[in-house]
Amino acid sequence: MSLTGVRSATRPALSATAWTAVLVVIVGSVSYLIVQEVALGVVAAVAVVVIGVTAYDPTIVPVVAMPTLIIAERVGGEPLDMTLSDVVLFAMFWLVLVFTPRPFTPALRSMLWLSAFYQLTILFTVIATPFPQNAAEWFHAWLLVGGALVVGWGVGRSGRATLGLTLLSLLAGVIALNACLLGALQLVGGDTGAVYPTWPFALHKNLAGPIFMSVALLAFLRQPWLRWPTWYRIPLFYLLVLGMLAVQSRQAIVGLGIGLMVLAFRPGHGRRIGPRLILLTTAPAAVFVAGRVQEDLSGADRFSSTAFRAVGIEGGMDVWRDNPWFGAGMRWWTVGPTPGFQPPNAFAEVLSSVGVVGLLGFATLLVGTLVVAWRMNPRYGTLAVALLASRLVASQFDQFWVSILVSLPFLLVGVCLGAEGYEKRPRHRATELVRARRAGPRSSARAELV
Repeated sequence: MSLTGVRSATRPALSATAWTAVLVVIVGSVSYLIVQEVALGVVAAVAVVVIGVTAYDPTIVPVVAMPTLIIAERVGGEPLDMTLSDVVLFAMFWLVLVFTPRPFTPALRSMLWLSAFYQLTILFTVIATPFPQNAAEWFHAWLLVGGALVVGWGVGRSGRATLGLTLLSLLAGVIALNACLLGALQLVGGDTGAVYPTWPFALHKNLAGPIFMSVALLAFLRQPWLRWPTWYRIPLFYLLVLGMLAVQSRQAIVGLGIGLMVLAFRPGHGRRIGPRLILLTTAPAAVFVAGRVQEDLSGADRFSSTAFRAVGIEGGMDVWRDNPWFGAGMRWWTVGPTPGFQPPNAFAEVLSSVGVVGLLGFATLLVGTLVVAWRMNPRYGTLAVALLASRLVASQFDQFWVSILVSLPFLLVGVCLGAEGYEKRPRHRATELVRARRAGPRSSARAELV
């Protein structure tokens, strides 16, 4: 055998030996770090996995990162003070921008232009009321809408929407199960108050509720492109609904009802849902919410949920009257000229923060995205409309610009856009000819002539 033949024969063995040695060194190093410092070892292990996955296939990284996009642990101090979800979303945005196939679909481009218009209208506020948190929130708002849309697009366009959304829904289901178990324990002890989930990480009830709401809409409607079996999505839907009742997030309950009505009354998405059934299902939830609100209004507790919201909305409108055109600046309630607390109503919050000019951009963004989603193929657009409508309605009873509360629905809308783009992707010519030949001689001849 010649020297060239010997090299060719031994090259695979040498390559395998080298990779084995590298793997042994990495495993040994990570194991040593875990023994010495658990947190550092876990971070190193995650970094190794991310680097390895990125080297193998960069488009799968946003897919496996989906569950981290609902983790609200804080990272960094002022003026940034972002959540872990924000940090991951920012990193995944650039990864998707570099590695995901393009061009973007017309629907995604339209939504990104609407987001850009909103950013332009609130830029006047950044200039008129200069303080660090205001400028940081300008970038943050772009990330929560435009960044989330692009990351969701990357997940859907990769053809792995089922995997990414399954990972996300599993984490949401675990949190809902924890809320249900805590609620059952509270009921046994005679406590009928709201539950705050504690595992696998702590969440405020008004953050857990909207997360359950968005994922429940995802589970309710049978999506052919999502390929969730009935035995998975139906139990998941009811588990999330029970979790919403346990945390008693009223705005999420109302938002879910609106989303279900969109799914019921919009035809053409492949499944007929009886409007009467939806109305009968949502009526008890509406009665529950109305009863709790009436209880708050009729009581003497000045610190009840409803009383707190009324004071917050009134305070936001007072701030807006002093700054009618450009508002007092984003995050004015923390370090702005007139400290207070974030108004628990989307329009009062936007008016007080960015004024009439910003409200014009905000209304254009929301109405425009709804119109774009409505014009999509109903197989993908119906769910997008339900997600956007539920978020818009829920935000009338709570704060709007709160990290995950904004990024999650726009992320899921982006997945719908990406899944539609994956279906419309250009296919290889040979694949088309093979399919045409399988369909019959006439189809084959037609394909060859095109």
